Amino acid sequence: MDTNNQAAQIPDNEENFADMFEKSFKKQGKLETGQKVETVIVKISSEWIFLDLGGKGEGYLDKKEMLDEAGNLKVKEGDTVTAYFVSAGNNEMHFTTKIGSGPGKQSQLEDAWKSGMPVDGNVVKEMKGGFEIKIAGSVRAFCPFSQMGLRRDEQQATYIGKTLSFNIIEFSEGGRNIVVSRRAILENERRNKVAALKETLTEGAKVKGTVTSIQKFGAFVDIGGIEGLLPVSEIAWSRTEKVSDILSVGQTVEVIIKKLDWDNRKFSFSLKDAMPDPWERVVEAFPIGSFHSGTVSRLAPFGAFVTLKEGVDGLIHISKLGAGKRINHPREVVKEGQAVEVKVEAVDAGQRKLSLSLAEISRAEAEEAATIKEYNQQANETPQNMGSLGDILKAKMDKQEKK
Repeated sequence: MDTNNQAAQIPDNEENFADMFEKSFKKQGKLETGQKVETVIVKISSEWIFLDLGGKGEGYLDKKEMLDEAGNLKVKEGDTVTAYFVSAGNNEMHFTTKIGSGPGKQSQLEDAWKSGMPVDGNVVKEMKGGFEIKIAGSVRAFCPFSQMGLRRDEQQATYIGKTLSFNIIEFSEGGRNIVVSRRAILENERRNKVAALKETLTEGAKVKGTVTSIQKFGAFVDIGGIEGLLPVSEIAWSRTEKVSDILSVGQTVEVIIKKLDWDNRKFSFSLKDAMPDPWERVVEAFPIGSFHSGTVSRLAPFGAFVTLKEGVDGLIHISKLGAGKRINHPREVVKEGQAVEVKVEAVDAGQRKLSLSLAEISRAEAEEAATIKEYNQQANETPQNMGSLGDILKAKMDKQEKK
């Protein structure tokens, strides 16, 4: 900061900053290093935030101290802030909101404990029950696992070496026993984010989120302030057997908001609704009578499910698996993972149902029906030469064998 140039631009009939600074010290008393003040922001420049100190004049602090994690300024001109006096020099008074730096750090830390003001700390190492934190550069503090984040299942190793903001929740033995917490700061940030999201989010909206946890029943996704459940049934259009085969912690996903219950803080999302519905064109893709290749995905007592494409399964009823013979379970004919050719017997796109049959059996039945039809035609046209139905069937079989 070049205050000399600024002073040179002040008219002669006005007191310059140096005169005001000198008079204020004589009248009001000199500020002590580490002294806390409540002050109003009078101006924000590209690098500095200027503070109104009343009769003491004007101070400044680094603008970077008032940026959030995303780099956005958290304050505006006219806001009141709590700051600590650091030093005076070149007719300027330097303040900081990051207490515990410079002279008088112990008194500043005790002040922070009493006032609830956050301090910066470096996560040194993991130890029994929590982490060793260094605040104010060299002061040792302890943070329990439960106070480090919002979730107990977070990867603890990712914190090592990071500088984070903490609240001092215990200060004793003259500063030799200090316990800190990050949880309250995160909860406050989350409350602010939730308040902002509540004004903008609506059910049915598509948003980006990050997978924070994988469970048997689904996954939890954070959409930038609120965390909700992505049920296993909403992950994909096809059946999901194992969530971890599709999703992983830290993965970015696009989801549709299914439910927003702000009162009970319950939110649910859908991943499959953010993707094209494979059943929209199922009638055109799988018309009745058409043949397709598929894979047996699941067996049930009443039949076998066959996957024809991602998200589209059809059912071969058990009555269509035995080629006219009674079977007790589909496993007597097919097995899971087996590649099969099927024929589409019926389509109900509205109910998401496809009725299938094994192509081999369907073709055999169709061949038999055609033979019977041919026999009936011959019986009507040339009864004296028709022969028996068995003769006609045998003739067709002989013909196929010769091929």
